[in-house]
Amino acid sequence: MDFSFTPEEEALRREFDDFFKVEMVNAPPQWGTSMEAIFGLDECWEFHKRTAKKLAAKGWLSRPWPREYGGQDASLVEQFIFNDVMGYHRGAGVDHWGLALLAPTLLVSASDEQKREHLPPIARAEVFWTQLWSEPGAGSDLASLTTRAVRDGDDYVVNGQKIWTSGAHRADWGFMLARTNPEERRSRGLSFFLLDMKTPGITINPVLSLEGSHLFNEVFLDDVRVPARNMVGEENQGWIASQMTSNFERSMIQLFSFLQRELEELIEFCREPVWGGTVLAEDPLVRHRLAQLAIDIGAGRAFSYQIVWTQMKGGLIVAAPLAAAAKVLVTELAQRLMYTGNQILGLYGQVKESRWAPLKGSYEKEYQLCPGLNMAGGTSEVMRNLVCSLGLGLPRSW
Repeated sequence: MDFSFTPEEEALRREFDDFFKVEMVNAPPQWGTSMEAIFGLDECWEFHKRTAKKLAAKGWLSRPWPREYGGQDASLVEQFIFNDVMGYHRGAGVDHWGLALLAPTLLVSASDEQKREHLPPIARAEVFWTQLWSEPGAGSDLASLTTRAVRDGDDYVVNGQKIWTSGAHRADWGFMLARTNPEERRSRGLSFFLLDMKTPGITINPVLSLEGSHLFNEVFLDDVRVPARNMVGEENQGWIASQMTSNFERSMIQLFSFLQRELEELIEFCREPVWGGTVLAEDPLVRHRLAQLAIDIGAGRAFSYQIVWTQMKGGLIVAAPLAAAAKVLVTELAQRLMYTGNQILGLYGQVKESRWAPLKGSYEKEYQLCPGLNMAGGTSEVMRNLVCSLGLGLPRSW
């Protein structure tokens, strides 16, 4: 494995780096203190949209896409570098659900008409998306979902409830799984739909996080009419469409880089005299814990390099178990970092929105939020099952 980049790739990294250095200076004070701030605070949301427009003008949002849909046919490595730099700077402007989740699915599974209708607006940062997946009785076991979609002429009439719908209150559109054949068992009767969030019959209620921020929502769908042309793929084959991706970067490098920045700021804080002249970095236990986190993050970044290298050599399917392992590694590492940071800061780590709050009070917020990372996007237990079944070839227990 060669960890070095070409001169052209290094130049591109500097270009990305220069952009985010300049733009993130203008970020609202609350930006970066909580991952929920982007959707919960109007000031952060407007900054996010403005930055998205600037990224779109440079063509950076859709770099890996085919040119006919607003992309640049960029390489996997270039996308990796962009995610790396953006994560380190806590960058704004990237619609995770539209760009990282939906767009790859559309490129593989959607009709030409659907691609022409939905991909260019995402590339231009004109439309933001949300994912209507989980339900009160269907989270990790998503195939047991009960939201129904019944064909009625040129539409499907949808009834049901979705939960933990991130950013639904800000989104223009959503992509949804619904059951179109109740006679089929589990995933065989599901279909994949694109849903205009302004459609009559949609009710969005906030589900506040432990520390009061607003990222999650519950969404009620009462006789919501979805045009049949908004179904992606074939009827009852939505599970397959939902699993489809194109050759996009899945290494978790963005989160590893975010943690690297967090650790650097924590180390810098520990080096400065605080609270009666105490220098935390002089405590051997503090030094040991910081060193262990630095080792773990470095190992995680190396693992991300291995994943992108594997994707380039063997394709996304070959790298799938590695990507699942990276998700477990980075989310559990984030939890260790936030817990360790709070232990080092002591009681001051519980202070927020005060001159006494160290590091902008970020650890007070992240301490409460980080356990959710082990569940969002697939629990650590589910990811470990994928590593065992796809990576090691072990039999399933059902």
